[in-house]
Amino acid sequence: MKWKEQLLNLTPYQPGKSIDQVKKEYGLNQIIKLASNENPFGCSEKVLFTMNQSPSFFALYPDGYASELRSVLAGHLSIQEDQLIFGNGSDEIIQMISRALLSPETNTVMAAPTFPQYRHNAVVEGAEIREIPLVEGEHDLDGMLAAIDEKTAVVWVCSPNNPTGNYINESALLSFLKKVPQDVLVVLDEAYYEYVTAEDYCNTLDLIRNYENLIVLRTFSKIYGLASLRVGYGIANPQTIKALEPVREPFNVNKFAQAAAAAAIGDQNFIEECRRKNREGLEQFYAFCEEHGLGYYPSQGNFILINFNSDSDEVFQFLLKKGYIVRSGKALGFQGYVRVTVGSKEQNDGVLAAMDQYLAKQAAAL
Repeated sequence: MKWKEQLLNLTPYQPGKSIDQVKKEYGLNQIIKLASNENPFGCSEKVLFTMNQSPSFFALYPDGYASELRSVLAGHLSIQEDQLIFGNGSDEIIQMISRALLSPETNTVMAAPTFPQYRHNAVVEGAEIREIPLVEGEHDLDGMLAAIDEKTAVVWVCSPNNPTGNYINESALLSFLKKVPQDVLVVLDEAYYEYVTAEDYCNTLDLIRNYENLIVLRTFSKIYGLASLRVGYGIANPQTIKALEPVREPFNVNKFAQAAAAAAIGDQNFIEECRRKNREGLEQFYAFCEEHGLGYYPSQGNFILINFNSDSDEVFQFLLKKGYIVRSGKALGFQGYVRVTVGSKEQNDGVLAAMDQYLAKQAAAL
């Protein structure tokens, strides 16, 4: 087989252990998954009502243009319908962008560590990857600008950044965009946008009018609680969307997902409540870290990266045996850390109690 050479050593995405796997492996009755930044409060009741009312249409292809969802979302965002492109999660839109713009003749610039799918797709396309290390968890925008040259096709910016939770404020983002060449696409990944409470966070949709080389990615997988249905979307000027459409798979967002996402948009009270509870949950983690002298990154997402100054996998395994699935920082580029999704108050209390036990165990071993 004449496989692309770059694929031979490329590891596929490794999902974390499922709840059922952990139950079986450790003989536990209850497992709390705090590893994938899912919404612990589920989704809006409006979604559940809509799905229960849906007729049986398994034999029919979905609307390839996602007309109803497109109309509802465009109205909600106050943009034109032709400024939207939909994907099977925002992961697929990352793949579309990479397929459309990256090749062995181009390079792409990104922070490190950041969302790994930027790098993964660049490797598949054979592009040169220029990774600029984070500075105290934040994008080094000046360093990223310095890495851009005439062969740069795409710059990836994740705000809030996964896995640190840091965000880029309005003035810094504006300064950056003004300096990026107009023939370089800037991808601003805002998967956690709805969780942001920072007052100096930019209204990025306003920027699309002024920067034709900007595309903003968002998703229904996080605060909307529709991760299993996979609906992501990109927002850009119509010319950019038109250029991307040929690489989009036909019927890529299924009919159930389209209906659920449209219903979810109609319950912004649910979104506001989830944002409030998430902020309260983050405060629980901040207080714990301060009490125990643990380093952490203040987060604008629904997760927190905590420095245990221990082997990340050891912390992960300890919490796993207590019934809490978190994410080891080793796989994220942060040895010594774990990333924890913010859960409900009760879930947070439980995982913090387990963390307290780990710290006591470590102290006793000294």
